[in-house]
Amino acid sequence: MSSTLGRQFVVTTFGESHGPAMGVVIDGVPAGLEITTEDIRFELQYRRTGNYLVSGRREADEPEILSGLYNGKTTGAPLSLIFRNTDAISSLYSEVSHKPRPGHSDLPLIRKYGRENWDYRGSGRSSARETISRVAAGAVAKKLLMHVSTYISGYLKSIGPVDGTACTDPIASLNSKKFQTRAIDRETDERFTALIKSAMKEGNSYGGLAEVFAINPPEGMGEPVFHKIKAELGGAILSMPAVTGFEYGMGFRASRMKGSEAADEIVKAGGNRLRLKGNLSGGMLGGLTTGEDIVVRCAFKPTSSIRIPSKTVDLDTMEPAEISVTGRHDPVVAVRGVSVAEAMMAIVLVDYAMILGVIPHARLSEKESGTIGERWEEYIKKCRS
Repeated sequence: MSSTLGRQFVVTTFGESHGPAMGVVIDGVPAGLEITTEDIRFELQYRRTGNYLVSGRREADEPEILSGLYNGKTTGAPLSLIFRNTDAISSLYSEVSHKPRPGHSDLPLIRKYGRENWDYRGSGRSSARETISRVAAGAVAKKLLMHVSTYISGYLKSIGPVDGTACTDPIASLNSKKFQTRAIDRETDERFTALIKSAMKEGNSYGGLAEVFAINPPEGMGEPVFHKIKAELGGAILSMPAVTGFEYGMGFRASRMKGSEAADEIVKAGGNRLRLKGNLSGGMLGGLTTGEDIVVRCAFKPTSSIRIPSKTVDLDTMEPAEISVTGRHDPVVAVRGVSVAEAMMAIVLVDYAMILGVIPHARLSEKESGTIGERWEEYIKKCRS
């Protein structure tokens, strides 16, 4: 069961939803980066459960840094963190133990690993609880990317049949951190909230579409054949729970366009720098980053665990049955999924920036670390303003 991503900035997650703890080991973090639990906590707040629009599971999500840190700075050794599970209620999954949920990973896991080895409690490793480790690693990656003045930000573009305000300025997507629904304005937030409440009342769920930006990324990241940056981003984001689709730039719209419409004009900017006028390719061409903002979108399916009865088979009797899941689940998993998608983009980009050599492999100077810290504080202020 693979749980590792990356070549230079290597992230390994571990733990089960109803086990003692979730955790992450990050190998390849250069020495000298200032990291605090508050840095991790800041990013984790956007995927936390417990408020009235998401899962009712109430976890503290308190990061414990176990290794790789000395005097507040990374040492170059693996940085490891854990998050204790304190609010797991396994009894809520008693029916799931013998009735695999339609649309969930239950049946494929049983077939691959055997029912006797299947951890059905909270879905084990397949739970959205696993994404806490990704967001924690993403916090480190986001901070490290500020060495090259790259910022990661996303928002929720739509929920079910309701389209929200589209973000035309990537930096404006930071506004989504003000709203629980991750909409970028109050009017959309209100419409999203009403739809989520209706789903909760019905015992149903909705899918959603997130859009994520990398603002001011380095150019030249990626490879022209294998290890294309678009493929790595697609693989990382598609590895997220409930994600069913990925596109970048024009995406699937390109299939309906003429070549004359899809041709992105090359224009001269300041000095002798060349730019792509419309950034139609979403910051990536030929497997490489162009230096324009990276723009990706990912589709989330509706949460599979719903109260409305659905048909399945009882594994104890092998007879047709129904299951109504009454545990604590997200009515719209895409709401918390935005922060996870941001994290996955950050993890991939910092890995490629280190491979390219624009972020140091071994250590940061005191000046470099200080500059990163200043930019991080500016980022937090923008998120809160």
